[in-house]
Amino acid sequence: MENPATISAHSGHVASVAFAPDGRTLVSGGMDNKVKLWTVPTWEILRTLESHEKSVNTLSFSPDGQLLVSASTDTTVKLWSFPSGDLLNTLKGHKKTVACVSVSPEGRLLASASYDSTIRLWSLPSGDESATLRGHRKNATAVGFSPDGATLASSGLGSEIMLWSVHDAQLERTLKGHEVAVVSLDFSPDRRYLASVGYERTAKLCSTEDWQVARSLDLGARPGYVAFAPDGRTLAVGTEYKVLLWSAEDGALLEELPVPVRGAYQLAFSPDGRWLALAAADKKVRIWDLA
Repeated sequence: MENPATISAHSGHVASVAFAPDGRTLVSGGMDNKVKLWTVPTWEILRTLESHEKSVNTLSFSPDGQLLVSASTDTTVKLWSFPSGDLLNTLKGHKKTVACVSVSPEGRLLASASYDSTIRLWSLPSGDESATLRGHRKNATAVGFSPDGATLASSGLGSEIMLWSVHDAQLERTLKGHEVAVVSLDFSPDRRYLASVGYERTAKLCSTEDWQVARSLDLGARPGYVAFAPDGRTLAVGTEYKVLLWSAEDGALLEELPVPVRGAYQLAFSPDGRWLALAAADKKVRIWDLA
């Protein structure tokens, strides 16, 4: 696989990356409090969005690509018009760092996970808070909707993954298997699996049919984030000094992508599956051409 393109993106750690749904723009968020938009595939800066007062930890798009969501250590979630970058709304309610956000597949709900141990649901596009989900005893750090929009998964400091009914905002099931903390999670696009990574240095693929662990992958290092490719066949996991690509079907290790920095943060595949972007602690974004 070719050496990655490298963007010197931020003046602090790059914490988050996301591709726009049309695949024409890459967005990054950094510990310099900024959100930056980059052209695909030339990786040139389009514009910089400034409104957060602390690190931008997470990014998400609405399915139609007209709304960009960012969230921060400053406890706020911000809604931006895309691609203009106009700030539409600032959502307040969390008491501590907002670690992760996810927009539902139909684009009508936004979920946010915070170190205040709550998951909050917000109506879109209004930004009105619709529910607060309480169940995590410590920091909530990851949240994601299933592809059919019926289930919301959340995790954090603690070994549990919680599955919530989106219809009535009730806890349906708690999954066990990890130790200490579940760092990141992602549903496969075909909804066959829920992938998660834990501090015990494993990635687990849980079958959504019976919610049992279908396979467990030994990462060999402390994990960062996990992401499925758009076709659901490949799972990317960031770890210390490398990104690992696994076959979701049989758990075979497909590729090790070296990264010359210990801190590997959020991963994102482009919608067509060609590009894989990594946010890293050396202030850079790396992009591999998977074609």
